[in-house]
Amino acid sequence: MSGVWRIYGDMSEFPEEMKFLALLHNIGAISPDRSLSVDEIARWAGIDSWRVKERLLKLRDERYIDIHVRDNVEKYYLTINGIRKVLSIYS
Repeated sequence: MSGVWRIYGDMSEFPEEMKFLALLHNIGAISPDRSLSVDEIARWAGIDSWRVKERLLKLRDERYIDIHVRDNVEKYYLTINGIRKVLSIYS
């Protein structure tokens, strides 16, 4: 995930949850129309699909992520709460 962090500066001090939310924000998964599949997110994140799925389910439980089904494929995007969480990096 090193390439996408240039926009946010040094993310080493942030928890993995925040880094993952920031990645989703950075790649534009911010609405149902722009939602991404587990495999698409895994490619961007550079981690295994099963790890992405684990993180997404945890973040969904926390209401930072929601699911949109398109063509029988689950796609994920940040909720408004997820977007607010990411933007808290700047405050």
